[in-house]
Amino acid sequence: MRTNVIQEIMNTERVYIKHLKDICEGYIRQCRKHTGMFTTAQLSTIFGNIEDIYKFQRKFLKDLEKQYNKEEPHLSEIGSCFLYHQEGFAIYSEYCNNHPSACVELSNLMKQGKYRHFFEACRLLQQMIDIAIDGFLLTPVQKICKYPLQLAELLKYTTQEHSDYNDIKAAYEAMKNVACLINERKRRLESIDKIARWQVSIVDWEGADVLARSSELIHSGELTKMLKQGKSQQRTFFLFDHQLVFCKKDLLRRDILYYKGRIDMDEMELVDAEDGKDKDFNISVKNAFKIINRATDEVHFFCAKKQEDKKRWMEACENERRRVQEDKEMGMEISENQKKQAMQNARKSRHGKIKGVSYNGCPMPPPHQSLHPIHQRHITVPTSIPQQQVFALAEPKRKPSLWHTINKFTPFKK
Repeated sequence: MRTNVIQEIMNTERVYIKHLKDICEGYIRQCRKHTGMFTTAQLSTIFGNIEDIYKFQRKFLKDLEKQYNKEEPHLSEIGSCFLYHQEGFAIYSEYCNNHPSACVELSNLMKQGKYRHFFEACRLLQQMIDIAIDGFLLTPVQKICKYPLQLAELLKYTTQEHSDYNDIKAAYEAMKNVACLINERKRRLESIDKIARWQVSIVDWEGADVLARSSELIHSGELTKMLKQGKSQQRTFFLFDHQLVFCKKDLLRRDILYYKGRIDMDEMELVDAEDGKDKDFNISVKNAFKIINRATDEVHFFCAKKQEDKKRWMEACENERRRVQEDKEMGMEISENQKKQAMQNARKSRHGKIKGVSYNGCPMPPPHQSLHPIHQRHITVPTSIPQQQVFALAEPKRKPSLWHTINKFTPFKK
C-alpha cells in the first residue's frame, strides 16, 4: 500500500509538471506573440504567477526524484523534500488569490469567437489533453489542496518504525498549514477591502490608515469611557488586530461617526474591574474593565451596559492577542501594495456612489474548518449600532475553501 501511494504521488507530480509546461509554452508563449489580442495586464490577470510556480515545481520534482527508490518504492523517504520546500509553496497564495479575477477576465474574452478559437488552436498545437483553458488554470489551486490529502494517505501506510515516518508526519502538518495560510490570506484580502471602505466613511479621520497595522475587525460596540474627573464619554469602539479605534456619534445624525482616537493594543494589559467603588478613579462602577499600558501605566477605563457585553469585550481583547500571535507564527502578512490598493479603491468608491449598509443583525458564522485554529474565527457585531452612512464592518461570508474546490472540479483526478 505504501508503494501504491508513493507511486501515485510521483506520477501525479510528473503529470502536473506536464500541465504547467503546457500552460507556459502552449498558452502564455503564444499569447505574448499576439500583442494585438492581449495586453500585458490581461496576461498577468489570466495567468498570474504560474510561470514562477512552474519553475518552483521543477526544482521540487527534481528533489523528489532523488529521494524516490525505484527498486523498492516503499522505502522511499520523500518527507524531507516537502519540509525543505515548504516555504516555497507560499507562492501559491498569490495565484489562488488572483484566480477568481483570472476566471472573470477569461470569461469576458471567451464571449468573442476569435478568443475561443485562439485558445483551442493553442491547445491543439501543443497537443494538450482535451480540457478547456479554465480547467488547466484550475490545476494549481487543486494541487496545493491535494498535497495534505496525499501525505495523510501516505502517513496511514507508514509505520512508526519507518525511517520516513517523522518527516512525513511533519510534512503533512506543514502542507496543511500552507493550504490553511492560503485560505486565510484570501479571506484577509476580502477583509481589508471592507475595512478600507469603513475608514473612508468615518468623519475627521486622523493619523495613519487603520490598514497600516491591522487587517481584521475582531469586535465592535458601544462602551462608556470613564475619565478621572468623574466625567464619562459614550463612544463606539472598533477592535482590530493591534489597535482599538473609538468614534463619537453625531448628536443629530446618529448614523454618522467622528474619529476620536485609538489605543495601541500591543502595549496593553487587560484587567477586570469589580463592581463597586474604584480606588484609582474614585467612582462607583458596574460591568467595568481596564486596559493598562505596561510601559507608562496609563489606564483606560471602560463600562459596558450589561454584564454579557463586558464578558464579550474581555473575550474579544484576549482573542485579539491570540490572533496577533497566530498571525506571527503563520507568517500572515498583507503587502503594502495590497493595503495601498484597498485604500485607493475605497476612496474612489467614496467619491463615486458608495452607500452605507446598516446592520440587520449579526451575520451567521461560516462553517468551521478543521484546519488551523485561525479558521474557527468569526466576529460578533452588535445589532444596536445604526450605521446608514458608516460602511458596515463585518466579516464577509466565507466562500467555499480551496479544500472544497478539489472535490468540486477534478478534471485531472486519476
